[in-house]
Amino acid sequence: MKEDTSEPNEKQQDLANEADAASPALEDLQKACDDLNSRYLRLAADFDNYRKRMARELDARTTFAIEDFAVELLEVVDNFERAEKADGASLTEGMEQIRKLFMTILERHGIGPIECWNLPFDPERHEAIAYVPSAAEEGTVIDEVVRGYCMQDKVIRCAKVVVSRGLEE
Repeated sequence: MKEDTSEPNEKQQDLANEADAASPALEDLQKACDDLNSRYLRLAADFDNYRKRMARELDARTTFAIEDFAVELLEVVDNFERAEKADGASLTEGMEQIRKLFMTILERHGIGPIECWNLPFDPERHEAIAYVPSAAEEGTVIDEVVRGYCMQDKVIRCAKVVVSRGLEE
């Protein structure tokens, strides 16, 4: 016996009713998914813009910091030019004043010399260029050839020093 397929049976009718009932729920889920996706895309674009803006601001701050430092150093250049025109005792005094001005500017920016005379050799702060016999204890810095500098607590240039080997016997 053959079934009549012209009219929907009960199972087909139930499935059709369930599909009609699920359709609004499915549309709501699709709409929520689309909203979340668009929010995600906006947030990703906002973050990318924020990252680019922060990079530009960092570049601008760095440029302005260097500019301020350069303007202060131009005072030193002006004083050097004046000192070139001086002679004798005035020149010596002028050079000393320029050195003091320059050191003041460096200190204002957290840059200071590394002390090393008669201190133990420290490879983090010193670069030994000679190891010579002397009356000082072995491993002690006995001469500074080139002064080293720190910015805050970071060494920006090691001091080039001569280190004692102690008395040779």
